[in-house]
Amino acid sequence: MTRNGYQHMVLDDYVERVRELHLARREFLDGRRSRAEVKAFQAYCLEAVEAAFAPRPRRHALRPQITGVLEQGTHRIEKLLIESRPGFLVSANVYVPTGRPGPHPVVLGTCGHSMAGKAEAAYQSYCQRLVRCGFMVLVFEPCNQGERDQYIEVPDRECVASCCAAHNMMGKQMELVGDFYGMWRAWDGIRCLDYLLSRPDADPRVVGLTGNSGGGTMTSWLWAVDGRFTMAAPSCFVTTFLHNLENELPADCEQCPPGVLGAGLEMADLLVPRAPKPLLLLGQTYDFFDRRGLHEAHADLQRIYTSLGKPENLELFIGPTTHGYTEHNQRAMVEFFCRRAGLDAAPGLAETAPLPPERLQVTPEGNTIRAGSRPVFALLDDEAARLAARRRALSPERLRRRLSSLLVLPPWERGRVGVPAYRVPRPVSHAGQTWARYAVETEGSLRAILKKRLVNPAWGHTLDVEAEVHLFLPHVGTEDDVAGNAWAQGLNPGGTLYAVDVRGLGESEPEPHGNGGFFQPYGMDYMMHSQALMFGESYLGRRVFDVLRCLELLCHEGAEAVHLHGRGQGALLALFAGVLHPQVRTVELRNAPDAYRDWVRAPLVAWPAAAMLRGVLKYFDLPDLRALLGDRLTSSEPWGPDMQPLSAAAAPETRARPS
Repeated sequence: MTRNGYQHMVLDDYVERVRELHLARREFLDGRRSRAEVKAFQAYCLEAVEAAFAPRPRRHALRPQITGVLEQGTHRIEKLLIESRPGFLVSANVYVPTGRPGPHPVVLGTCGHSMAGKAEAAYQSYCQRLVRCGFMVLVFEPCNQGERDQYIEVPDRECVASCCAAHNMMGKQMELVGDFYGMWRAWDGIRCLDYLLSRPDADPRVVGLTGNSGGGTMTSWLWAVDGRFTMAAPSCFVTTFLHNLENELPADCEQCPPGVLGAGLEMADLLVPRAPKPLLLLGQTYDFFDRRGLHEAHADLQRIYTSLGKPENLELFIGPTTHGYTEHNQRAMVEFFCRRAGLDAAPGLAETAPLPPERLQVTPEGNTIRAGSRPVFALLDDEAARLAARRRALSPERLRRRLSSLLVLPPWERGRVGVPAYRVPRPVSHAGQTWARYAVETEGSLRAILKKRLVNPAWGHTLDVEAEVHLFLPHVGTEDDVAGNAWAQGLNPGGTLYAVDVRGLGESEPEPHGNGGFFQPYGMDYMMHSQALMFGESYLGRRVFDVLRCLELLCHEGAEAVHLHGRGQGALLALFAGVLHPQVRTVELRNAPDAYRDWVRAPLVAWPAAAMLRGVLKYFDLPDLRALLGDRLTSSEPWGPDMQPLSAAAAPETRARPS
């Protein structure tokens, strides 16, 4: 792979943008002094939260089941199942004090990224500490942790063996129907709180919330989206989005709320709407969530709490060790909650004795799917079917406008933004051929690397464009595709061929794609997609934008007709650009996906998150775009959701067909 310093280009661009946001936010907060100004900022933050954590499903009957009870002397543990959505089971344990008159103050406990879920020793420990002090605690499990493995009946499921990979699998599929996995996670918590507060032995006047790591995420998000909590203690999560980005720390998809960066917010701002309710921020000295960001978040919130007249309601505790809900942090949390609830913390400071996971098991076989729950992918397929039934055919012009809107495209036409500048780096050799290179400045400091296969190797230092142009859009990068793919090598034989590495592909790949690196569900390509999502943008759309700007350059330099050829990820780019650009005459797709609907219907999808077009299935699907191109489109050897060739029986026709 040719490396010319471009592999950090996209990351550096996002860092610069978030730093600019950070500075503008700091100047804004410096000007907020009065209580009225702080209240207005709270309202703004809440509006952004409500936009990010959407859509919210309707409440329905929880159908709670207590499947067993463990008597533990000072308390009992009830084994609970509820339906947070129709047919969608959530497993939980409820720790109930014994020998104390009710109603009891309550705490909702959230789980971090542990495969053991609620049975993780640290999470059992904080529940035991709280229940000894007199709190009733409900701790619930996220999908693919504990008893909620969504893929237990799916063969060959290694790609979702870890809970983080499974979360990201579900999250990218949800994007196609315009959903957000963070809201799915939060909704489970909201419904668990509904159950908790429905009990006569629960005191709704004291409602706590805590969790660590991924549970710290859910504590922060639930604090933002549900006003019934009276106190919270998120552990080992709160820092700044900027520090996470600068440190190249990817996050689960539920940790990336859509549009929050675009709204100018930082992580602390999602905690602002509930100020000045009591809030304890917990961290660790050697956490990978940067403690500098935690101190910054605390300082920002302290100003808010002070302006609202309750500085004493905000506290900070940083433990002495590495990432985790350690004894130090648990004790700080227990003391904080007990002070607020008027309870004695001493019983909660003693040692704990976690139980074997099987003793806490709620379902007969230790899995909610085998207990009758529907898996997430089945519920998503139902939603996709509902959306398809409601869709109405769009006229060609309306379809183009909707595609442009979903891609969140900036202006790209020469008549609106001019012709992009370009540099001419040194030519390179791919598969024994000489390729000229042009670094096209498509957006700010970002460059698409346009290449030209030369008939005469001496012509590599100028851009001379033919009237008829063939442009190839590769799957992962020009060098790999022309070296390893016979179809790509054979395009426009005997003539010139252009190719383009859009941002994050080819010469600007952030990490090698061999051994699953590029396509790993937690990698840098995924991370850049997540940053775009938090900006309210589309990483896929920005790649299409790179193609459109290169087309504008080629047309300005003399191209009158363009023939697009795309393979794999490049096939999606070619399809979208072919629909949008008026000078594209033909589009040839190789290894293209057949339909986004297939990616929702399948339990597992190998295509990367950056190939997902958020909300597309509300309006149209890929066959609608192919039909719009008509006879200008040819397609061969399509790939299925697993990014492998479809069988002959499943493959679409080589010509466009209506949906």
